[in-house]
Amino acid sequence: MTRHYSTKAFFRQMPNALLARYFEARGVFDELDFPSMKETRPDALFAAWLELPDDQRNAMNTELQEIFALSCEKGFLAILDEARWQLRETPEAITALVEKLSALPNHFERAMVTFLEHKAFWKGATHFYRADTLSYWRKRKNLPQRLAAVDAASTQQLAHLIRHYFHHTEGRGKNCVVEHFRRGERDYFFAYPEDHSRYDVEWVEGQFDRRPHNPAFEVVYAYSQRDGTLDLHCRGSRKAIGPLQEMFATAILKLDELAPAPKDERIYDLDPLRQRSFSFTYAVGSGIEYVVVKKIRLSSRVNKGTRITLEADTPQDPDGVYALLDQIGKSIPLHLYNVTQVELAVSVVVDADKPAKAVTIRIAHPNSCSLKYDELDLKLRDMLEASGIEPKEPTPAAADGETAEV
Repeated sequence: MTRHYSTKAFFRQMPNALLARYFEARGVFDELDFPSMKETRPDALFAAWLELPDDQRNAMNTELQEIFALSCEKGFLAILDEARWQLRETPEAITALVEKLSALPNHFERAMVTFLEHKAFWKGATHFYRADTLSYWRKRKNLPQRLAAVDAASTQQLAHLIRHYFHHTEGRGKNCVVEHFRRGERDYFFAYPEDHSRYDVEWVEGQFDRRPHNPAFEVVYAYSQRDGTLDLHCRGSRKAIGPLQEMFATAILKLDELAPAPKDERIYDLDPLRQRSFSFTYAVGSGIEYVVVKKIRLSSRVNKGTRITLEADTPQDPDGVYALLDQIGKSIPLHLYNVTQVELAVSVVVDADKPAKAVTIRIAHPNSCSLKYDELDLKLRDMLEASGIEPKEPTPAAADGETAEV
């Protein structure tokens, strides 16, 4: 669920002492007595905030929104990932940082303390958090397990290739910059080509106007040398996927040629989910409380395009979908239908001090899944794998006279 930013709500969440430090560093609100202000009651601060000049307030509001974005579980993990890489030569320093931030009461304070005291980790953390919120990733497997070239010349070469491609195929991308960050065993490359110029409606110094704007769009690569895989995020025409992968192979992996992409033949096995007796499997310490099937789609094996979709109110009846299956099974030969899509309702504890989080997982045949690759979603993918649902590589055909091992 998208979190909504409100300046006044942000002031309520942040302790007065940290707000005082932030605004002192920016030379504003010297007249406010932060120690005497009641916590969670920022009325005087908010009133003073509204009186600031637009340009001054807008500049700080951009920073506060970044701090707000990282004031959550995903944001904290992104901070730690960047810190672990930068402090990889001094393990005692990362241990001290983890202990220091973990001892703080909540993620709002952790984000603000990082912003104020450990600014070196901030840029990478904001990039990782952004990557964790992206969807529409394209995976390329079976790449040579080469060390990624991360020197300035290589990233500039990648930027030039991206710029040249989009400028000559779509008329955008006149400028481009590429930034590299290391996260665990993956190399992330964030590219920002120039998008088509456009007019935005804006308020500037109290005047409403349409102003020309040159935004950037983003292309994100996540490369794993160990696995020989490349994940690519780029919104727009699918025709760009292949060329963008080839550009990465040329500039970063130093390959003369990129072999054709192997077809992804992995499939989700969804048919077992039609059985009421199906049981999901997950580790005791995973935080997962329960998983139920809330929606199921059946596709006819006989008449292409004929589908039946069943959805139940699972909070009221966890087996509601199966009751509907039993009901329609009395008049429809369900053995002539395959399960091609399901929605799962999962309750998982993310923070021991907060109520369990409700997560919806959407899975469609052959290999489409709504889960991403952040820490929580990887945990849910583990649950799918343990339950026998997560797609597997097909078993190679057995040689004549032999039995394939499963």
